Amino acid sequence: MANDACNSCSKNGNCSDNDKQACDKQQAEEKLANNLAAIKHKIVVMSGKGGVGKSSTATNIALALSQQGAKVGLLDIDLHGPSVPTLLGMEGQRPGVGEDSMLPVERGNLKVMSIGFLIKSNDDALIWRGPAKAGVIQQFVKDVQWGELDYLVVDCPPGTGDEPLSIVQLLGENSGAVLVTTPQKVALVDVRKSVTFCRKMDLPIFGIIENMSGFVCPHCNEVVDIFKKGGGQKMAADMTVPFLGSIPMDPRMVEAGDSGVPIVESDPDSPTATALLEIAQELTLRCLNPGGGTADLSE
Repeated sequence: MANDACNSCSKNGNCSDNDKQACDKQQAEEKLANNLAAIKHKIVVMSGKGGVGKSSTATNIALALSQQGAKVGLLDIDLHGPSVPTLLGMEGQRPGVGEDSMLPVERGNLKVMSIGFLIKSNDDALIWRGPAKAGVIQQFVKDVQWGELDYLVVDCPPGTGDEPLSIVQLLGENSGAVLVTTPQKVALVDVRKSVTFCRKMDLPIFGIIENMSGFVCPHCNEVVDIFKKGGGQKMAADMTVPFLGSIPMDPRMVEAGDSGVPIVESDPDSPTATALLEIAQELTLRCLNPGGGTADLSE
């Protein structure tokens, strides 16, 4: 690749090391720009803290969008705890290798990339500092053949550290955030920080999802409010952020994640799957009209 870059420069291959570095950098920037230009909408799924069901929510939303006929990519940048391969039943699979890029692992019309596809064992620990993590995230955007996508859904680790910062800086325009919380105060306090992060980064917020809102009885499918409910919706109103919807707790959600068949596939008529499908539909409207209001899908 370095030789190609040198041959394209004004010195016809007789380049200094500095010239070669400049050519390589320019070529990398063009490759990144071309990949991003082929993706219509980028959805960054974040949470202020762990344990709120962010990865399962991101995975089900990506599948729900693909079920609507959209071309969808799912990028897992939780480098220290990748769970997307497990949630999709894709453990042990490996990305293909193209001429100068990686091929995402495909599941129907869903394209997936995760560090979990590249490590030898699920027990391996990645002990990386910020620059190494930023470099891998850039490779996942630049060096993966995503092709033309309607949506790229990005599953971030909790918080507002290196990984969310790196991906937001890379993705540029036509990007927005989905923030996942639970109704409890301890989660709401942290997701407010994620709202502040998005505003400081000039990243539009597509909306907040309140996960684990109520409990679905496994016998009668009735949703019972045995825990707090509505905290995410109230916080969204307080911070003037759109509210995308609530997802109840459901034992089938856990079973679906462990089996590698997400609930929008395994039990599409359940209250939880219905809520996720409705959120995905609302999200398509928000992507078309991130400023709010109702988008016209006929355009």
